[in-house]
Amino acid sequence: MLDYNRSNLKLNTFLLLGIPGLEDAHLWISIPFCLVYLLSLTGNVALLLIIKTDRKLHEPMYLFLCMLSVADLMLTSSTLPKILSLFWFNDREIYFEACLTQMYFIHSLSTMESGFILAMAFDRFVAICHPLRHSTILTPAVIVGLGLLIVFRGAVLLSPHPFLLRWLSYCKTNVISHTYCEFMALIKLVCSETKIRRAYSLIVAFLTGGLDFILIICSYVLILFTVFNLPSKAARLKTLSTCVSHVWVILVFYTPAFFSFLTHRFGHHIAPPVHIFIANIYLLIPPMMNPIIYGVKTKRIRDGFLKFLTIKCVQLCKVCESPDHQQR
Repeated sequence: MLDYNRSNLKLNTFLLLGIPGLEDAHLWISIPFCLVYLLSLTGNVALLLIIKTDRKLHEPMYLFLCMLSVADLMLTSSTLPKILSLFWFNDREIYFEACLTQMYFIHSLSTMESGFILAMAFDRFVAICHPLRHSTILTPAVIVGLGLLIVFRGAVLLSPHPFLLRWLSYCKTNVISHTYCEFMALIKLVCSETKIRRAYSLIVAFLTGGLDFILIICSYVLILFTVFNLPSKAARLKTLSTCVSHVWVILVFYTPAFFSFLTHRFGHHIAPPVHIFIANIYLLIPPMMNPIIYGVKTKRIRDGFLKFLTIKCVQLCKVCESPDHQQR
């Protein structure tokens, strides 16, 4: 498993520690993790089906929401199965290449999620500040182009990360004090100089999540400026209500993301379990909450969900009432 040489440690596998100090409670911790994973899968798949089947929801905001849901599904599926395997079966081993692949998917998909949230903010900005030009600005071609650009940005900017760690020497240990593979957890095991690699990671983080957040704030400043110039209070409240769901998604995504980023790089005195919990919240909670937020706050999605359930129930009743089924 491990070819050990103090000056040049070549790794074939890593060992995931899980949550340090809480190894005995892993089985109990796995229960909420599993429930959150199931809710994420169910909610995002249902959201995709509802938007796909209801042509009234084929609008820019909901199409960007579909893209966000796909990224959420891929992100949770690239991490949660291995985490649950670790908690349930003490399956700590992960191959070096698999670890680097998981790290790449986590960071690139998180970057894509940030981009899709920015695209949704752009949609709100155009819809409120330039309502008459909304359909001409956000055409189907523009929506597809923005989606592809966001995917391309996440895929390309994060692609050097695995190679930055692939050929390094690991002279400390092969034990990762985490539930999954991520850049900062791995680079702490490297024995050579890592300032340039850390700097690249920080620059990419700023150019993606940091810049996205700044642009989102700027868009909402312009939105608020436009809203407060509306003639009546009722019009202002009605306009702001169209942004409520998106604002909640922003808070749910960026709050744990910034806490995780800051505690990893500057919170050296914070206990390791706190680091791990924050990092897991960052991966677990947004994919679960996004469909719930839009399901609760958006009447059209609620109606679509009820319509979808009604259609499925009617189809099931027809199957049960069919002669072939009754004969069986």
